[in-house]
Amino acid sequence: MSRVGKQPIPIPDSVKVTYDSRKLRVKGPRGELSRDIHPDVDLGVKDGFIRVIPSGRMKRAKAIQGLTRTLAANMIVGVTKGFQRELEVNGVGYRVDLQSDILTLSLGYSHPVVHKLPDGISASVDKKNRIVLSGIDKELLGCTAATIREFRRPEPYKGKGIKYVEERIRRKVGKSAGK
Repeated sequence: MSRVGKQPIPIPDSVKVTYDSRKLRVKGPRGELSRDIHPDVDLGVKDGFIRVIPSGRMKRAKAIQGLTRTLAANMIVGVTKGFQRELEVNGVGYRVDLQSDILTLSLGYSHPVVHKLPDGISASVDKKNRIVLSGIDKELLGCTAATIREFRRPEPYKGKGIKYVEERIRRKVGKSAGK
C-alpha cells in the first residue's frame, strides 16, 4: 500500500496542468515539462488537485503509484520554484571555468575536461571551486551533477575531487612510516 501515492498533489494558481493520452504536461512561470505516465496507473486532474489512481490491484501498480505521484509533484515544484544542486571542487590546482554553457574543469589530468551543459540546465561558478547547477527538471539536474562528479570522484586519503556540498567524505589513514 502506497501511502505517498494516495496523497493528492495541489496545483498552484500559476500552474496549468493537462493530461491526455497518457502524457502529463505541466506549464508554469519557469517553463514547461512533460512526462509519459506508466500504463499501470492513471491520473485524475480536477478541483485543483492531481490524484494518482492505480489501475487494478496489482502489486506493481501500487508500487508505481508512489513513484508517479512523486514525479508529478517534482514537476510542479520545478516549474514554480526550480531545483538547485551544488558541487564543490577540492584539490591543489583544481578549478572550474564557465563560458556560457560549457564547463572547463582542471582536475589534475594532463588535459582540461570540457563538459557542455544540457538544455534546461544553467550553472554558475563561485570562487573557482563551487559549481551551482539549477534547472526545472529534477531528474536531468541530478544526472548532470552526477556526470560532473564522475570526472574526478573524491578520494578518501586527501579528499581531492568533486563532491556534493552536503556530502561527507570518510577519510582513511594513510600508511604509517616505520613501526
